[in-house]
Amino acid sequence: MSLSFRSRVEHASAPWVERMNAVPRPVAFCVLVALLAVGILAPRPWAGIAFLVVAAFVGWLLFLTWQRLTLPERLMRAAVLALAVAVAVVRIVPAG
Repeated sequence: MSLSFRSRVEHASAPWVERMNAVPRPVAFCVLVALLAVGILAPRPWAGIAFLVVAAFVGWLLFLTWQRLTLPERLMRAAVLALAVAVAVVRIVPAG
């Protein structure tokens, strides 16, 4: 029996979600704030990479929770993902 892509991703993500739940909430919040600070304060390529990491994390969580979210929650999280990707592109691509 072949599993769907969603099932395979959920199965592969289960250990990571368990590890993430084991980390105290303030520590996880501080890691996110540190990545955002690097994205704001670091020079161009590194800032974009930090925002890409944040975008990948938000995208992963959005994919895992998509079926359980209501429409406004989906739209809000998709907007956050789009904003993180847009900032990453602006910080990576040289101006001019």
